[in-house]
Order: sequence, then structure tokens, then C-alpha cells
Amino acid sequence: MNQEKVIVIDFGGQYNQLVARRVRECNVYCEIYSYKTDIEQIKAMNPKGIILTGGPNSCYEEGAPTYTKELFELGIPVLGLCYGAQLMMHVLGGKVEKAPVREYGKTEVFVDTTSPLFTDVTPTTICWMSHFDYISKTAPGFSIVAHTADCPVATAENREKNLYAIQFHPEVLHTQEGTKMLYNFVRGVCGCAGTWRMDSFVENTIKEIREKVGDGKVLLALSGGVDSSVAAGLLSRAIGKQLTCVFVDHGLLRKDEGDEVEAVFGPNGQFDLNFIRVNAQERYYGKLAGVTEPEQKRKIIGEEFIRVFEEEAKKIGAVDFLAQGTIYPDVVESGLGGESAVIKSHHNVGGLPEYVDFKEIIEPLRNLFKDEVRKAGLELGIPEKLVFRQPFPGPGLGIRIIGEVTAEKVRIVQDADAIYREEIAKAGLDRSIGQYFAALTNMRSVGVMGDERTYDYAVALRAVNTVDFMTAEAAEIPFEVLQTVMSRIINEVRGVNRVFYDLTSKPPGTIEFE
Repeated sequence: MNQEKVIVIDFGGQYNQLVARRVRECNVYCEIYSYKTDIEQIKAMNPKGIILTGGPNSCYEEGAPTYTKELFELGIPVLGLCYGAQLMMHVLGGKVEKAPVREYGKTEVFVDTTSPLFTDVTPTTICWMSHFDYISKTAPGFSIVAHTADCPVATAENREKNLYAIQFHPEVLHTQEGTKMLYNFVRGVCGCAGTWRMDSFVENTIKEIREKVGDGKVLLALSGGVDSSVAAGLLSRAIGKQLTCVFVDHGLLRKDEGDEVEAVFGPNGQFDLNFIRVNAQERYYGKLAGVTEPEQKRKIIGEEFIRVFEEEAKKIGAVDFLAQGTIYPDVVESGLGGESAVIKSHHNVGGLPEYVDFKEIIEPLRNLFKDEVRKAGLELGIPEKLVFRQPFPGPGLGIRIIGEVTAEKVRIVQDADAIYREEIAKAGLDRSIGQYFAALTNMRSVGVMGDERTYDYAVALRAVNTVDFMTAEAAEIPFEVLQTVMSRIINEVRGVNRVFYDLTSKPPGTIEFE
């Protein structure tokens, strides 16, 4: 990652990852850091540009997140978004107050197209507003270059110092020309060349892996999902048989998935690596017995995940590195990247036990978003069928079963999910929906089947459309498809008498149930 970069300073906004994602769409590498990051650390990174995110606070209140004035005096272009814009004005001598009219949603914005931010943007454009406060007075040296009917300062700039403050959110898709505005900032104002590309990432990462590993041995946590598969492809290209992939069948996989993973990565597969399958179903079920709290389930699965690898490492001899398919959203959602609240710990990030019996952990995809991982997979020559496989969480069905995990519940959700995926594919929707799966609720309800009373479980169907897995909307599946799925699940899956369809978006929900 030693190339030009833009830094996102996070003030707790819900769109922090979207900002970074949009910057990367401009072929510019970007990382997220907390507003608590020291100014000296920022200077040492030598960023080409800095972006301040939104946040839930009022910048003028005591204790609100802030940053030193020195940030705006480094000579590095700074772009403030929403809270970041207000903070910039507040710190530099402007005034921010409670807005007489709150703006929320799609809003018509009138822009000055002579501003570097608005090159090739239409004079009247639709943007996404979300603010209670507003900039009532700009800081000295700033001029107003955009406004709305209710917001006198939708954008202000100090062109001489390359400081820009945008009240709306250019990073969300609701802002029609937002990506163009961010492109204008990172490629125009910051002067980034746009060298962040998957072909160079793959080439550089393979080189870095070879240098780091040397003649050492690597053990990869292979689940068969997109992330670990791409990690396996990178490592296989870099070090070949120095890599041993251990596939832990923890009994929480989709139906028949263990055999499918072995067919791809095993001795008769396309990869040059060593493959070991560990059947640990009973071990996991025993550890999870009686556990209902989601975070505790994740921690247990993470703990066992590492313990199995330690055991396998001892069987095959000295192993120097543990490799994992951790990706950037895992890191940030676990509270390790920016300032946003911990949403959930990930089995291969927050769920790691304190002691790991390896020299070092290698995470070649740690800085990539999901769609970037897919691009890297295609660049490596991994088959499209595998690259575009449905995402599957590390804890598997453990977080698609609400409450206690048992072998019987696993059977139910496996069978229901297999029917759902089969019918989605039959309807030709499998590549047009971002992610879809069945989950087992902890609710049992009265039903009637064959003139007899039943008291069985309810299955919830989930299907979402998403670009980056940071925000998502429920997919609109034709009603007749849902009816077919419902009918088949109730008739073919023992223990289910009710089927729901989950319409919740992310936020406020998450894509997974736990």
C-alpha cells in the first residue's frame, strides 16, 4: 500500500466506509482513521488529501469530536462532509448553529460550476442532505459555491488553501453526481494519478507475500467462501506448496458445502497447494450448547477456529504463518479501523483469542472491500462461479440461527436455505440479487398441517441488493417466487410451519441476523 493515498478521518458517521469506497472507485487508495489519530501520525503518512466524515454530534457542544486547527494548515487538501464541513468552519472561525429548517433526504442543490469540486456537474443537481445544524457564517477566506432553498451554505471553499466544506453527502448513491464531485477532489484538487488497480494490487501482493514468507510455511483458514478462496489464490500463486489450506467443517455450512469445497480445493482441484479437511461438527455443537447471545457465539466460534488450526499445525510440523481472508469491512465493523461504534465482532478479527501459536498472521485482503476482492479473484483466474458465490459469514449458520445452535436447527436451516437458493436460481435471479439466504428464527408458532395442530419454527428469508455491503436494501423478489419457496419449505422441511420475508434495510439492520 506504499503509494499515493487519501485519508478519511472518521467522526462517527454511518457512511465512513462508503466515503473510502467511493474514493477507491476513482482508482485512489484510501484508508479510514479515527479523529483521535495524532496529527504527527497523519503527517507521517504523507497523504495526498484528507476527508472528514459526517457524525451524529453538534461540533459546537462541549465534548464533541474535534481536530486540531493544524490539520488545515498542513498544505494538504481537506474536504469536510456534513459534520466534517461544520467542524472545518467551526475550527477556522465560522459559525455553526441549530438550523431553523432541518433538511433530510433528496434535495435540489444549486452549484457554482466554476468551483473545482463541481467541474462537469450540472448547475442544479440532486443531493442527499441529513443535518440538524447548519453553517450560518463561513470562516474567513471561504466563499459559498452551493446552496439550497433552506441551506445558505451547502458548499464553501477556500480555493487558495484547498479547503472544501460540503454540507450534503456526496458518497451516497442518492446524490446523483456525488462520485463526480469526489473524483474532482481526489483526482483534480489532490492531484492523485489513480494508480490503485486490481492488476497492480495482485502483482504487488504476490511479491510482498514472497518477501515476507521466504521459505516459511503458511497455514490458511479456508472456508471456501469468496474471501478465503481469493486469499488461497493469491498465496498459491506466491508460494505454491509452502501453503497448506485447512478447511474446517464446523457443521455450520450450507447443505453439501463441505464436499463442494473439497472438490474445488482438494487434490483434484485447480490450485497448487496442500489441502486438509477437518470434520469438527460435534466439537462445535458441544461448545455452542446452551449459548444464545450472538457475540458469545461469535467468540466461541472464533476461539475454536484458531484452536483447530493450532492442532493441525502441530500435526504437520513447524508452521510460521497463519493466513486469513479478513477484508476491510471486517476490520472497520469490528471497531479497529475508524471511530464508528462496534457493530459486531468478526470471527477472524475481534473474535481472535489473545494467544495464537504462530509467528505472524497474514491477511492479504485486509485492505479490500468485497467487490474489490471479487475483481482480484477474476484477476487471479479463479472461476466466475466461485468468485461470485453467495457471501457466507465465517461463523456460518451459527449467526443464521437465532438463539442456541443444535444439530437439528442446523438441518432445518440447511434444507430451507437449499430450497430458497434453488428457486432463486430457477427464476434467473441469482446474479441480480446481492445476497440471499434463509435463517431460522427462535420463534415457534401454532399451525395446522394435515388437520393436525403443529407447533414449529418460523424461517425468515433474506435478500438484499448492495454495492459494497455497507448499506443494503431488501430485494424485490416476485411474489410468485416467494410463494413457491414458502410452499416448498413448509412441505419439505420437517419442523417449519411458517415463512417470513425480511424487508429491513441496512442500516438500521445488518445483512446477517446476528
